[in-house]
Amino acid sequence: MRRRDFIIGIIGSTAWPLAARAQPQPALPVIALVSLRSADTSVRVANAFRKGLDETGYVEGQNVTVEYDWLDGRFDRLSSFMADLVRRRVAVIATPGGSYASQAAKAATATIPIVFGVGDDPVKLRLVASLARPGGNATGYNLSVAEIPTKGLELLHGLVPKAVRFGMLVNPENVPVAARMLHDVPEAARAIGLQMQILNASTKDEIEAAFDTLVRDQIDALFVASDTYFVSQRDQLVTLTARYRIPAAYGTREDVEAGGLMSYGADNQDMWHQVGIYTGQILKGAKPADLPVLQTTKFEFLINLRTAKALGIEVPSSILLLADEVIE
Repeated sequence: MRRRDFIIGIIGSTAWPLAARAQPQPALPVIALVSLRSADTSVRVANAFRKGLDETGYVEGQNVTVEYDWLDGRFDRLSSFMADLVRRRVAVIATPGGSYASQAAKAATATIPIVFGVGDDPVKLRLVASLARPGGNATGYNLSVAEIPTKGLELLHGLVPKAVRFGMLVNPENVPVAARMLHDVPEAARAIGLQMQILNASTKDEIEAAFDTLVRDQIDALFVASDTYFVSQRDQLVTLTARYRIPAAYGTREDVEAGGLMSYGADNQDMWHQVGIYTGQILKGAKPADLPVLQTTKFEFLINLRTAKALGIEVPSSILLLADEVIE
């Protein structure tokens, strides 16, 4: 072999791996996680979602990209936002904890897989054909919250048995949740002899105005509808209930951890975890049409004794025994 040919051969054999490494790497699949919550109130549930992904072999930043889109109650942004995700052809749209976001995703695409987490019947929401056989591009987790508002109201009444005039804070922008609450809670209130006043709020200023009404009308206690926007405004709500000394019931544990009196609802962490698992399975090739909608099996009742003491409420032992967790 001539010396020139030998040198060229050596250069070729060493340059090829370098050239191969220099080739652009395939883009990681993109998951768009869309929620009407705020980022600062979602650390725990986002971790639960990532844990679900990890269990299916997908690690954020290594073999998958997750875009967290916290809309902070901006319902008006959903349609244009979903249209952008469809245009960019993300791999999966995850909408844990929101009927409105899930419906917006379904309206935007019939092909991109959607993994939802909703409190209303996904069949009635037209997200799936049936729970056992979703049949389209969406599947997920149903919180099965039909009895939660009634139970929450009963527990709040147990904490303040002398209270008669109750208020309920509802976000009219979240149509599916508001409709269910307006049907179920006043009916439950009448059944146990309570008066119920409805207060609407979709902004911080409207929340302030609602509390002005509560004070003016001498409302004894407040039931806060389970709503992603109200979760994002938990600090404002807890501050106002403390300022005006109003006993209040919420829908998530985060509200009680922030200083709210009590909460009763489905385990949101479990829902976000399961949505993460389904998202990973779909990335591996599973079809949403073949993945049955999961049902809630975990509910939790929390009481904040420090808040109860500040409000002058002596929590009955019968109520304490029912609590899954007590914050002291």
